Amino acid sequence: MITIRKAEKKDLAAVHALVTELAVYENEPEAVTATLADYERDFEAGFFESLVAETAGKVVGIALYYTAYSTWKGRMLYLEDFVVTQSHRRQGIGELIFEKVIEEACRIGANRMKWQVLDWNEPAIKFYEKYNAEFDKGWLNVNLAKGQLEGKE
Repeated sequence: MITIRKAEKKDLAAVHALVTELAVYENEPEAVTATLADYERDFEAGFFESLVAETAGKVVGIALYYTAYSTWKGRMLYLEDFVVTQSHRRQGIGELIFEKVIEEACRIGANRMKWQVLDWNEPAIKFYEKYNAEFDKGWLNVNLAKGQLEGKE
């Protein structure tokens, strides 16, 4: 029995752990610098929302998202992270979570839902293709890290 529900503050440790598991899968565990305290502060401030997939009282999957704005398209939902723990993959849990995220995008009146996927992550790409997702070609991800923002790097 899988339940998909909105995350509560008590779920954030599990959310953080699954984000870390995703970073390990993506070969970048050291890239996770946001702490559980950061998650708690920012969740309470409304910077992001999350859905959790739960079975037998344990969180086994998450989707972390927030509302963003496209100057071309208007309101959009940005799916920051979406992961099911390794031991529970290939059981349809990802589909249940993803469809709830789509419902949330519709509920808030989003004109677009956007996310990223690594070009080598074939299982994820195949999953998104089932939804007729459009893959952007020619766009590069660009970032400024905290030190760059502060003029220290």
